[in-house]
Parts: sequence; C-alpha cells; structure tokens
Amino acid sequence: MKARIIFVLLFGLLIAGSCDLQEQPYGFYSADNFYKTPNDARSSLLYAYDALTYLEYSRTVFYLGDLPTDEVSPKSDEGADAQQLSNWKVNSFKTNHLLENFFHYAYIAINRANAVIKHVPDAKFDQADKDKFVGEAYFLRAFNYFNLVRNFGKVPMHKSVVQTLDETTAPPAKNLDEVYSLIISDCKEAIKRLKIDPMLGRTDKVAAQSLLAKVYLTIASAKEHNVPLYKDMSEDVNKMYDKSAQYARDVVEKQSQYHFDDNLLHIYDVDSPHAPENIFLMSMDRSGESEGDYSKIGKLFIPYVDGATLYLSDHDGTFTKTHDGWSVLQTNTPFYNSFGSSDKRKTQLMVDTVYTADGNVSATYPGSILYPFSRKYVDPHFIGDKESTKPFLIRYSDIALVLAEAVGPTQEGYKQVNYIRNRAGLGNLQPNMSKADFRKAVLRERKWELAFEGNRLYDLKRFNMVTDMVPEASSLSDKQVAFYPIPQTEIDLNQGLQ
Repeated sequence: MKARIIFVLLFGLLIAGSCDLQEQPYGFYSADNFYKTPNDARSSLLYAYDALTYLEYSRTVFYLGDLPTDEVSPKSDEGADAQQLSNWKVNSFKTNHLLENFFHYAYIAINRANAVIKHVPDAKFDQADKDKFVGEAYFLRAFNYFNLVRNFGKVPMHKSVVQTLDETTAPPAKNLDEVYSLIISDCKEAIKRLKIDPMLGRTDKVAAQSLLAKVYLTIASAKEHNVPLYKDMSEDVNKMYDKSAQYARDVVEKQSQYHFDDNLLHIYDVDSPHAPENIFLMSMDRSGESEGDYSKIGKLFIPYVDGATLYLSDHDGTFTKTHDGWSVLQTNTPFYNSFGSSDKRKTQLMVDTVYTADGNVSATYPGSILYPFSRKYVDPHFIGDKESTKPFLIRYSDIALVLAEAVGPTQEGYKQVNYIRNRAGLGNLQPNMSKADFRKAVLRERKWELAFEGNRLYDLKRFNMVTDMVPEASSLSDKQVAFYPIPQTEIDLNQGLQ
C-alpha cells in the first residue's frame, strides 16, 4: 500500500552551516493544485497509511511492545538499540535509534493525516467520500498519538498540517488530559463519519470504536494503578471503565461483520487477511518492491535452522512450509512455560518441532531449535525473504478482553473470557472472583492470547507491573518504566522541548 505520490516533509528540518534557516518547507500540495477529486484525496490518505509501513516504524510494534517484556529477548548479537530496550538501560534511551525512529515516523503519519483533515472537507466532490477519507484520517491521528502517549507521555501536539519551519516547534502537552482529549475527540469524529466497511490495510467504524475502547481502558486502569502522570488525570476511573465497556460492546455485541474465529490457526492464516478477527491489519504483500511494501516479520521470530526450508505441523496430518529465520526475537523460557500444557495457544501456535517435506522430524526444541517460536507470522508462499505477514494492530479477541476487563466479574465479562479460554482448550475461569482478581486474570489471558502481537508492554505499564514482571527492570522506579524520554534529536530540533 505505497501511494506513489512524491511529498517532501521537512518536519524537524535541520540546516547546517550558513544556510538560510528561513527556507520554507516545500513539496506540499495545496488546496489549489490537489484534492480536486476523490482520487486525489484517496492518494493523500493512502500516503498517511503508508507511514505505518516504514520499516523503522512497523517493526517497532514488536521492538517496543514485546521486546522490553517477559515475552522475548534479543539474540546475543542483535544491535545495541534492541539490547538497551530489552535490558532497560534507561540512561541510553534518549539516544536509542529505535525510539528516535518510532517518534519521528509517528509524527510523519500524524502530519499526513492532518493534511487530509485540513483539505478534504472543502473539496468539491461527494460528501460520503469526504466523510470516509476524513474519518480514516482522524482515526490515524488518534492511533499514532495513542502510540506516542503510551510510550513518551506528554508529547508535542500538532493539530494541523506542518507547512512552515516555525510550525515544527510545538511544546509538549501540559498533561496527559490534553493528549487524551485529542485522541478521544478524533476517535469520536472517526466513528461519526465512518461506516462498517472492512478493507485490508485500512480502517472503518469498528476500528475506531475498538481504538476508543482501548483508550478508555488504558486511562481507567493506569489511573487505578497509580501510574505516573495517569494518576494526576482529571478523569473518573469508574466512568472510564464504563465508557470503555460502551465502545467495546459496540464492537462485540452490536455488529456482525467482525466476530470470534473458532479456528486458532485460521486467525493467523496469511491467505485469509479478511478473517473475522482482523479489525485492523497493516497492508504488506510479498509482491512489493521494497520492505514495507512486503514484510520480513516472520524472520524476526523464526530461529535459524541450518538455512533450511521448514515444515510446521497443522495438527491435522498436513504441514505448512516456511523459511527459517534470523533468531532476533527469542521466546523466553519462563514465558513459554507459563502456558498450560494443554493450551492450544501453546500446542498449536508455538513451535517446538519442525519437519521435512515428507513429514519426518527435522529438528526439535531443546536441540537444534534454539527456542520455541510463534507461528503467527508464517507465509508458506514466501519469495526469498519477502512475505505477506502483517502486524495484527487491532484484533476482535483483544476487544472482547477489553470488554471483559472493563465490566469486571459479571456474566458478560466471564462470557468473553471463557469463550477465549474454551477455544484454547481450557476450562472456564474460576467463578465469583473479586473485581481486582478478575481483572488480573484477564491480564493473564491477554498475555497468552495476544502474545507476540505488540501488546504486552502496554498492558504491564497500565497495571504498573513492569518492575514486577520484567527482571531487567526490577531495580527501576515507577516513573522510569512508565515512559521513555523524548529522544535527544527531537529536543535538539524542537526549541519548544528545550
């Protein structure tokens, strides 16, 4: 999903030496020469989506969401930036390139969304088309600010498109209320404008409702657990839980386009991107010309096994082909062992044995396979290193668990958790739990259900449990693990942050 439009975004421009610092950014299409037709607006919107697929941004779904947790550790010779994140070397975070890129590309995505929000409403074409394009842009702005605030806290607020150098120097938000107010407002605008209309790599009304449910749950649980900055927010915890339940209920109970998939392997079938659980996926295809157009996500999780083609059991007498990988994100043994022995999310979605093409055992863990690995990102039709595997940005089961956590140990809450447990081959959750114990049980279920999907760190953060669950962070303060510092390069470029 690469829009073939050449824009030059001079966001954060630094011009050295005797160059004129008053040079204006160029390459922006103005309302006079663009946004004339639906195709113009669609191209601009796709350009905003395109920022998500940049290699430096898309991989941080896992480098930030999974790597600094109890799920995975990097291979021993992985780069210094990944090692710093995994080992919680907080003194290096300001100069960590993974964090720099994440911050930078999030704002590129926001700026591109802002361009759509600014220009499309005044275009002279059908209102239904304008509502769809602008609604998706509001979602993208909210989505990227949600990623930023969960990682960096009080971030700079850009509510309009950056068109001059002066406009790049926004100060940080006064508090988290300011950031979340924009996110919530944007989600509601998206919900108002969008319809239920699944499209691969794009969003619709259900995606916006899902995001808003996650936003309210994050505020509620983080404030309830006294997470720094969140505990100072003005929002009422119980009202936030109620609103989270309201929007999660819209997804789980008030539409039929998206729903549970009773086949775990089918959820992650690369040939079924329109499977009923997939509310929001990135769009990547092995036929693309450059990484970002195509994916290499599987390579991150799959271990190196003698450079061989591997075959994975489908548990029905058939096998799925895949390449071996780079052993980058290696499953931690305690995390693997935390699954119940009969949990299908372990027996079907984690691999400890690979086979030859004729079905004979080729390698096992422990042994030639260095660690049991996830098969959520497997493409049997790979072309060299090129895959069509995609990050699962919002999944139906995630929102069902959001609903359960928000409503607590009610019949409604137990229903959602127990479906997910039963699908995994497990019995029902213990009945008659207290609200606090039930929500901790839902957190554990999220740990197993959403493993390797980039959610774990944010769940631990909002429960204020990073130091309890991640040994490398055990000596740090709540403040140190709540947010990363804004990258030094951004501080150097933005006078408003100094």
